Amino acid sequence: MKTLKTLSLMLILAICTTFANAKTAPDNYIDKLINAYLDVKNALVSGDGAVVKTKSAELFKYLSAAPDKSLNQKQQEILQQYHTKLLFDSRHMSETAMIDHQREHFASLSKNMYEVVKAVKMNTTPVYEQYCPMKKAYWLSESDQIKNPYYGNKMLTCGKVTETLPPVK
Repeated sequence: MKTLKTLSLMLILAICTTFANAKTAPDNYIDKLINAYLDVKNALVSGDGAVVKTKSAELFKYLSAAPDKSLNQKQQEILQQYHTKLLFDSRHMSETAMIDHQREHFASLSKNMYEVVKAVKMNTTPVYEQYCPMKKAYWLSESDQIKNPYYGNKMLTCGKVTETLPPVK
C-alpha cells in the first residue's frame, strides 16, 4: 500500500513538473507568425547564417500557408497588404547563408512585421520594437533586453526599446 502511495505521488509530481515546464503553444496565426519571426531574429543574434537560412525557410513556409480562421476579414486584409513583402524578404534570407545579406533583408522584414503586428492586434504576449542607431534599423523582440540582430556579438547590447506592443487579451 505504501508503494502504491509513493508511486501515485511520484506520478502526480511528474505530471505537475511537465505542465509547469511546458511552453504554451501559440493559439493564433499572429502569435505563430511572431514566433517564427523571433526564431529568425534570434538566429541573427547568434550570428549563424546557416541557422538563419533554416529559420527563414520555416518562416517562408509558414507565410506561404493560408492563415487560419483566427483572423477576421479586416485582419486578413491587413496581412495581405504586407504579405508579398514578408514573403520576399523571408525567401531571400532562406536562399543564402551570407549573414550580411540576410541582415539587409531582415531590416525590411522587421519593418513589415511591425506594421502587421501593430495593426492586427492579436499578440498574446508583449512585443518590443527595438532600434539600432548604428544600422538605423528596427527589429521586434520578445524581451525588453537588447540583443542586436544586426551586429550580434560585436555590438550585442547596442540599441533601445522604442515601443511596446502590449498583449491583447
